[in-house]
Amino acid sequence: MNEKLFQLLEKAKQNETLRQMLLDTRNAKDPVLAFCELATEQGFAITVGELFAEGEEYFSNLLKSCNGGATYPREGWDDSYEMFFASLERIKN
Repeated sequence: MNEKLFQLLEKAKQNETLRQMLLDTRNAKDPVLAFCELATEQGFAITVGELFAEGEEYFSNLLKSCNGGATYPREGWDDSYEMFFASLERIKN
């Protein structure tokens, strides 16, 4: 999870209203965009592209790292957005 998402998660741990607002973004017509807009309003400028590119970049770099990288492509990458919500749902306020 990137630093901005981690900081937003920490803020949500301290603020139940924010936590619920973040959870509620999943019910929006465009949940990822609603999440990014709320995060930005809270001082954590996150774009939709940034969320999707983060995990993909990590695994792409594995394939081209020194010593030949991974010997086979990974089937997928971690989804920072989903990981954020998994962590957010575990918070007990």
